[in-house]
Amino acid sequence: MDEAVRTWLLAQLGPGTDVTDLEARYTRLGTARAVVLEVLAERRAGLLAEPLRLTVDGVMTVDNSGNLTGLERQITAVSGAVAPDETTTGDEGLPVVVVAALRPARRRW
Repeated sequence: MDEAVRTWLLAQLGPGTDVTDLEARYTRLGTARAVVLEVLAERRAGLLAEPLRLTVDGVMTVDNSGNLTGLERQITAVSGAVAPDETTTGDEGLPVVVVAALRPARRRW
């Protein structure tokens, strides 16, 4: 894993994420996107394993439903993003042609 991939992973997952764990996952999974999706899926599963909302009447309320929504949005965003270790597919190999569009010269008779 190079520095660009490491930086991208930490940008997606937060600076407190264990880099050693990310390197092990990257070695196992092969792509940065797969690493991010696996970590986010684990975080989502952790939220779903516990009650999303807990209320102790008159004392406190803990609501993690917003966190779940945020994780699901981040999973969707990462699924469509291009990681630094991936090549984009599309029109990369096609040359760019620039043509100047000019009006035809007026003829005077």
